[in-house]
Amino acid sequence: MIAQVRVDDRLIHGQVALVWTKELGTNRIIVANKHAVESDALRMTLQMGTPAGQKLLVKDVPDACSIVNDPRADSMRIFALTNCVKDVLELVKGCPGKIEGVNIANVGRFDKTDPATKVNLNSTIMLNPEELEAAKELCELDVPVFHQLIPSNPKVSIKELIEKATK
Repeated sequence: MIAQVRVDDRLIHGQVALVWTKELGTNRIIVANKHAVESDALRMTLQMGTPAGQKLLVKDVPDACSIVNDPRADSMRIFALTNCVKDVLELVKGCPGKIEGVNIANVGRFDKTDPATKVNLNSTIMLNPEELEAAKELCELDVPVFHQLIPSNPKVSIKELIEKATK
């Protein structure tokens, strides 16, 4: 079971590794990202950023879905990471009933999209048109979708942020 999928440009970093894994009580991290699978340097960096006691898997989204849908994963608490909303949408669709929540935290700062085409939901979420449509679709699925940088922050509805930003 995935305790949370976090969308974060940086994937694994200190806040994710130290704060969120403890908060969620997980001992497994799945990075669902095709680029990370294909890049030895990125995979090694992610491994170095993984805290002791956490098992890291780096898979593309279809392989991550296969792992989560395996009955052996039902008793596990997994923290999943992606760096774009399209990937989390595919993950949620591919793992129905297996994801407790989606946290869209930091996204859009490093993509190569023209900044003039992006919709800023807040200071850490900047979505290009394709990512915005994926976020809208994600909000219509049967999983909580929210923004929460750190556990002590309140959860803010992504659907409400989209509605405010696109009025």
